[in-house]
Amino acid sequence: MGVDVGTTAVKVAAFTPAGELLRSHTVPIPTSRPREGWAEQDAGDWWRAVVAGIGAVTAGTPAGAVRAIGLVSQVNTHLLVDDDLRPLAPAVIWQDQRCAAVARELDGRFGAERKRELWGGPVTLDASYLPARAEWFARHAPDVWARTRWILSPKDYVAARLTGRIATDRLASVRLADATGTGYIGAAVAQVDGLAPLLPPLREPHAPLGPVADTALGCGDATVVVGTMDAFGSVFGSGLTVPGRAMVTCGTSLIVAGSSSRHVPTPGVVSFPPVDGVHVHAGPTQAGGDALRWWSRTAGLTVEEAVAEAATSPPGSSGVVFTPYLMGERAPLWDAEVRGSFLGLSTGTARPHLSRAVLEGVAMSARHVLAAVEEACGAPLGTVTFSGGGARSDLWAQIHADVLRRPVERLAVRDSAVLGAALLGAVGAGIHPDMATAVARAVHGGRLLTPDERNADRLEGLFQVYTASYAALRDVHSDLHAWRAQHL
Repeated sequence: MGVDVGTTAVKVAAFTPAGELLRSHTVPIPTSRPREGWAEQDAGDWWRAVVAGIGAVTAGTPAGAVRAIGLVSQVNTHLLVDDDLRPLAPAVIWQDQRCAAVARELDGRFGAERKRELWGGPVTLDASYLPARAEWFARHAPDVWARTRWILSPKDYVAARLTGRIATDRLASVRLADATGTGYIGAAVAQVDGLAPLLPPLREPHAPLGPVADTALGCGDATVVVGTMDAFGSVFGSGLTVPGRAMVTCGTSLIVAGSSSRHVPTPGVVSFPPVDGVHVHAGPTQAGGDALRWWSRTAGLTVEEAVAEAATSPPGSSGVVFTPYLMGERAPLWDAEVRGSFLGLSTGTARPHLSRAVLEGVAMSARHVLAAVEEACGAPLGTVTFSGGGARSDLWAQIHADVLRRPVERLAVRDSAVLGAALLGAVGAGIHPDMATAVARAVHGGRLLTPDERNADRLEGLFQVYTASYAALRDVHSDLHAWRAQHL
């Protein structure tokens, strides 16, 4: 069984060892945005959704049918809890920008050479960096900070509720786990007084954490493993356990990743410690499916209606370019102040043009990140696997192929992160000997879409506008940020 605590929903799914999907269930979860740049969730919503999902997936199954549970979740979402796992404040999710100023302060403490020593290359400590979040609470909510016993990710919190045991993994401990994966980077942890004892012990993602403590949940005493971030769940669920592969996962955010046998330090992307000799380089954006949801809501459409409307507009959206920086941008810009825009509006612009521009703009953000990922890989990448909620759309998949100018393969299991979670559980329970074997046996490709060269040529110039717009308008976005800080 795989459990994915995502940003907009919790997905629970059961698979055979060969990767055949048996049953799945999705429970939406809300996000609160109480102030400009803030984004929070209620940890109780995560747990209730997990319980409902497990119940729905296991209904009618024989006792003992579930042998293992793997967990993944949104990364750089942080929950402060007390000794009894009671949340002390809403979870601050990865989109939240309240800590941007603190993050810039912490980032400024390290020069380029020191960053290379600690993190292996040029990195940006952004608003989602855990020590920045911790320092923000220490300064602005000292009563909460004083009562904090653990700082947990969503999957760590769910795992603790399932088993009563606390742990996290090195992959999800972004910019914190050291090169060995067994401890934390001392200089990073020392940035905040009192942070070190609040961090969970580090273990491998497939390491067994313990059995499910409450058999009334419906999954018996299945083995629960530590799990990892949803992006790396997608890495496993997309087959990136061998060098030379690439993926785009279009969920709430967009995750672009590539695998290689080497690591070239590259600004703008995250390079993870090698797993079985394979390096994974990835870049998360702030808004993939979230941009489409925002536009649909703003336009008074359902998501399905917006996509159908986009299909009636020509490639290139009649010259409109959309930048999906609705809550700042992560990879490859790492700029909390930038905001989204429609460029090229005219009296001839109609709503279908804008609907298509949103889909194309998200695909352009994927290409922007992919260029940095390929640089980090030290080699070009070929066919890109495509998964996540966005992969359910034929149109969006084809747009990605056209914008990326390379074949796009939609995976047989579109929710690659939840499959990756299940495979971690399978390895932890001994069903598969290792992740490479699990992936080889359980990850299967699907339909291959090739670029329409005429459409790709038409979109090429607009992609150049897309990338040039950030440099041209960076100071304007900074001025707007200053205005928002004063008036909102």
